[in-house]
Amino acid sequence: MKNFVCDNRKYVSELLRDGEAALFFSGTPQKKSGDEDYPFAVNRNFYYLTAIKDKNIILYMEKAKGEKREVLFLERPDPEKEKWVGGVLKEAEAKALSGIDTVKYIDEFNEETEDSLFKNRITGVYLDMEKRRFTDTSPALKFGGFLKEAYPYIEIRNIYPYLSEKRTVKSEAERENIKKAVDITQKGIYAMMKNVRPGMYEYELEAYFDFELKRAGVFDKAFASIVASGINGTVLHYSKNTGIIEDNSLVLCDVGASYNLYSGDITRTFPSKGKFTPRQRDIYNIVLEGNYMIQDMIKEDIPFKSLNEALKDYYARALKAIGLIKDKDEVKKYYWHGVSHLLGLETHDVGRHNEGLLKAGTVLTVEPGLYIAEEEIGIRIEDDVVVTKNGCLNLSADIIKKPDDIENFML
Repeated sequence: MKNFVCDNRKYVSELLRDGEAALFFSGTPQKKSGDEDYPFAVNRNFYYLTAIKDKNIILYMEKAKGEKREVLFLERPDPEKEKWVGGVLKEAEAKALSGIDTVKYIDEFNEETEDSLFKNRITGVYLDMEKRRFTDTSPALKFGGFLKEAYPYIEIRNIYPYLSEKRTVKSEAERENIKKAVDITQKGIYAMMKNVRPGMYEYELEAYFDFELKRAGVFDKAFASIVASGINGTVLHYSKNTGIIEDNSLVLCDVGASYNLYSGDITRTFPSKGKFTPRQRDIYNIVLEGNYMIQDMIKEDIPFKSLNEALKDYYARALKAIGLIKDKDEVKKYYWHGVSHLLGLETHDVGRHNEGLLKAGTVLTVEPGLYIAEEEIGIRIEDDVVVTKNGCLNLSADIIKKPDDIENFML
């Protein structure tokens, strides 16, 4: 990862003009209660530039007087605090992970940065100003407000769109991480297929998935697991997982391991007793055919929006043929989400992919579904694929999804 993040910082440094700087914050944990914090999740752009997952770290980059400079500011080790919560990232570890040679401490940040802004006549500062809602805040947004007040002559620029665009195309190392996440996810899905029984709770089944992740040394999921049986499978983001799995019901499992912070995102749907009913199989095969059809469409320079439109056209024909609908407008009653999203450091990864053409190297989900609440049938079949010049590479091709294969595996 070190060469990868060094290349990513090179991209940032090439954006900087002489007399400009960029700052990135790993983030701070949120207080849960008393002396406990919520689990910490590092800012993904910070990780993309450093390969560091730890909290309370700042990356400072600068181009001034024809020279480039990179500095990491770490928490200073505190032997007394370490007795309670363990140690912080050490200087040697930070250098080895990031490839950054200059490391200082957070308590030096203000003085060091003030000195640099003045002596090097910095007139512009890039910050990662991601903001989706009025109420959103972050260390970068807070620092931007402070900087604007303290240095009104410094122009603040947003680097978030540039990094989002760069992150849409995955390097070989990133694709390997996603493939590893997918492979671990496969083990968890197979454990659920083998152990599902009518009468058990959805959360009991979920525990088999969690166990396989822990056995593989994975302690983070890409997202909250969806283990939805019967009518619960018709709720797109159902994640309570508290229902009882009924006899002859379908179980929709939308799950993903996280490996080096890269997400797998796979959905498989299987029968609670190991055998599809004729009706379940008919609907399942419609969704499966949609999955294959969309994968056959994917290649470089295809409009992203065309994938979902093609799926809806196909559903209109297929659902008319079985008498479920009479015209295309009724498709939205049984299918209302998109068939694909970007995948990477975030499960719904950054980038305005829905506004343009597919790029080679982009990783996408392919996830057609049908949700027939009146029949308590919810089916989604989701794979993770890499866009190539002439097609796509299915990273989850080894995870069975044909109904005969599923039934034979569950025997």
